[in-house]
Amino acid sequence: MKPIYLDLESVSAAVSLSETSVQKLVREDKFPKPRAISGRRVAWLTREVEEWAEAQPVSDLPPPPNTSRRH
Repeated sequence: MKPIYLDLESVSAAVSLSETSVQKLVREDKFPKPRAISGRRVAWLTREVEEWAEAQPVSDLPPPPNTSRRH
């Protein structure tokens, strides 16, 4: 079973954005708001993060070059 909720670190990794960028998008109402899951803890519904990601426009930019140092 996949996780129902994701913490900020997991959301950031899942959408390839910094934690600061995720928080900024939330403040600007451009990213789903987290849910209160206890008195002092919030997290994002995995489904809402996935829906946000699917709704992003397709880019005409080429993918970044491979910067792997493996030889």
